[in-house]
Amino acid sequence: MKKLYKYLTVVLAAGGLLTACETTEMELLVSPNDLAADQADPNLLLNSIQLAYVSNLEEISDIGAEVTRIDYMFGRNYFNNYPGQTFSNSWARTYSSEFNIPGSGVDVGIYSNVSALEAINEESDVDYSFHIAVGETLKAHMLLLLVDYLGEAVFTQANMADEFPAPMLDDGATVYEGALGLLDKAEALFAASPATQGAEDFFYGGDTDKWIKLVNTIRLKAYVTTGNSAAFNSIIAGGEYIDTAADDFQFNYGSSALQPDTRHPDYADDYTPSGANIYQSNWLMETMLEKDDPRRRYYFYRQVSATPGADAEPNEETLACSLATPPQHYIDGNFTYCAVGEGYWGRSHGNNEGTPPDNFLRTAVGVYPAAGKFDDSDFGTVGLGEGGGGAGIHPIILSSYVEFWKGRMAGSDAEKAGFLRAGLEESIAKVQTFGSLDPDADLSVAPTEADVTAYIDGVVADYTAAAGDAKMNIFAEQYFITLYGGAQDAYNYYRQTGFPTTLLPNWEANPGPFPRSFLYPQNEVITNPNLTQKQDLTQQVFWDNNPASPAFPPAN
Repeated sequence: MKKLYKYLTVVLAAGGLLTACETTEMELLVSPNDLAADQADPNLLLNSIQLAYVSNLEEISDIGAEVTRIDYMFGRNYFNNYPGQTFSNSWARTYSSEFNIPGSGVDVGIYSNVSALEAINEESDVDYSFHIAVGETLKAHMLLLLVDYLGEAVFTQANMADEFPAPMLDDGATVYEGALGLLDKAEALFAASPATQGAEDFFYGGDTDKWIKLVNTIRLKAYVTTGNSAAFNSIIAGGEYIDTAADDFQFNYGSSALQPDTRHPDYADDYTPSGANIYQSNWLMETMLEKDDPRRRYYFYRQVSATPGADAEPNEETLACSLATPPQHYIDGNFTYCAVGEGYWGRSHGNNEGTPPDNFLRTAVGVYPAAGKFDDSDFGTVGLGEGGGGAGIHPIILSSYVEFWKGRMAGSDAEKAGFLRAGLEESIAKVQTFGSLDPDADLSVAPTEADVTAYIDGVVADYTAAAGDAKMNIFAEQYFITLYGGAQDAYNYYRQTGFPTTLLPNWEANPGPFPRSFLYPQNEVITNPNLTQKQDLTQQVFWDNNPASPAFPPAN
């Protein structure tokens, strides 16, 4: 709920979104689904659909990043870390009218609001095809993600409360097929270039050509997940997909801190008067440090130059594990248990220690994607308004991601190497544009064009020379680094391939099986007699044909 209401305030600020239409009735206290179709505000409904979608993506990408070590995960036992409540809010925002924007009367359920828009469109002389097309596109993507994370979702009985008050879950393959059908519908509507009718398009400013590219790119996501190479290659051959940064699908934040707070949520958490509150992933920071990745000064802001237990004296008060003896499974694998050097102060996967007084010591989010500070080795402290003020982005589907997808589906190592290069070029170029967001940054220490070229050449050369697991690890590590900030698809990749095998294990030697899917939303289980909660996290999604947990994936 906390993050949901952050986004509610974003909507209030983003160009007067809630007042974009002169007929908006701000004192409406009844759900628009209980009103006659011509009494609801279509633009407000579309705002709400986009709002719910962004809230869900923020939550889901956090979970995907945590389990794949792109972000830090607190807690040693997977089952305890991700209880039934984990997906309750995302489920409700997708299907129900449980949440609403206070004082507006607008529910945030994507399904219910798309249906309301369709009803309005049928009764109105105004064409609201644009609103419906956007809604169907975002709904389709959400359905794919729900299947990816839960295994099943509601589709055939969704949003029919009178007929199906306790809807049954559909199997994942059925939901995937249904989501692709929604994308077909959305594309047909976008193809007619419908007018926005004054609606606020958070993503593409009403550009239907870009929306069609997104529709095709979501199809690519489905095809790479299911291994449908023929369908994947057909879209690539057509050329109408996200293949340049100009078409990137992302949500843009503002820099207002008060009434409302429009900043990137990670910036709001880390750039406070009391210091940073997020721990960065030791695996990601160490991997980027060892490889001298050009993106690390943009991803992370170091508040200190050395880390206890690595290149500074151990300190029990600020980093208790710096005095601890690593457990045997960390020793056997030669993994970094506690501390990464050079001031990259984070936590390892599963570390469940309490919070010490390290808020002005730990590494904070950087200028990409949260618009914090660029790390120019000044080793200052975080605070309100520092860096880019939080006017960053939530990356959802970027052109760099798509290059890695093409690498996944390529037929030869040479082709894969080419897409690896393209993905790195797209990613690093985009990340480096964020340096200018920090007006106080000394960009003279930023990687030069020659540095970037040398790095990419080195990665591609290493990939070309490697074989077997080593080759797969190089590709996977670079993909995961690229996904920082929007890592919902890292979870799919890890379950499909088991790579990279270089990921840090959990602090706990026996953390329980790695989640092959998550528990059903507990709120739905309680209210829906046709749902029985899973007993563990071992149920595999329909496209996951790998060995059962705990044998797979290996870096558990």
